[in-house]
Amino acid sequence: MSVQIGDTAPDFNLPSQTGETVKISDFRGKSSVVLYFYPKDDTPGCTKESCAFRDSYEQFKQAGAEVIGVSSDSADSHKKFASKYSLPFTLLSDRDKALRKLYGVPSALGLLPGRVTYVIDKEGVVRHIFNSMMNFEGHVEESLKTLKEI
Repeated sequence: MSVQIGDTAPDFNLPSQTGETVKISDFRGKSSVVLYFYPKDDTPGCTKESCAFRDSYEQFKQAGAEVIGVSSDSADSHKKFASKYSLPFTLLSDRDKALRKLYGVPSALGLLPGRVTYVIDKEGVVRHIFNSMMNFEGHVEESLKTLKEI
């Protein structure tokens, strides 16, 4: 089963690069969430995508949203990745890929973990899903466009 537009975003409990535990329910009633799943820290495409989110981070904050990246890398790997590229947002470690499975993020070519972004409103409802392995900036553009509409 995969998450669809209009669904309530499934809650989770995962460690961040700072060691704190993050739950999607922590944001309900406070801010929208842009939850982006990416394949791997410090690879060319993922770095490009994460830096695009970084470069637009102020626009996300002004739109009342928090940005959260998710991959199966360790919290320690996320800490190094965030530090190397000055990423101002949370990165979550989904080591067993349970969150990826819960949201129904598909694999690319049956091998690579997919690159999918979910825009979740303040009430916890999924308002937009963008799935593209190669259009890295599109994840940022689509998310900002959706946030302006909700």
